[in-house]
Amino acid sequence: MNGAEVLDVGRDALWLTIQLCLPVLVVGLVVGVAIGLVQALTQIQEQTLIYAPKIIAIFVSLLLFLPLMGALLGGFMREIAARIAGM
Repeated sequence: MNGAEVLDVGRDALWLTIQLCLPVLVVGLVVGVAIGLVQALTQIQEQTLIYAPKIIAIFVSLLLFLPLMGALLGGFMREIAARIAGM
């Protein structure tokens, strides 16, 4: 395996990491901003109010995106196994 192939595998791994993390992070961001906006509009300054909805939303998003994440990880693993077998 030469240097270009190693860089290609590393780039694919980083792209896969972004694809796996982005949906959950976006859900957490949207829920956090929405709760923050509601807190600002109603002048409720309770700092612990944001945690429960955010945790629930992230958990639900993980349940929804788990099949996609498994398919992406499985495809990447098959690609890595094929590259190892081809050496």
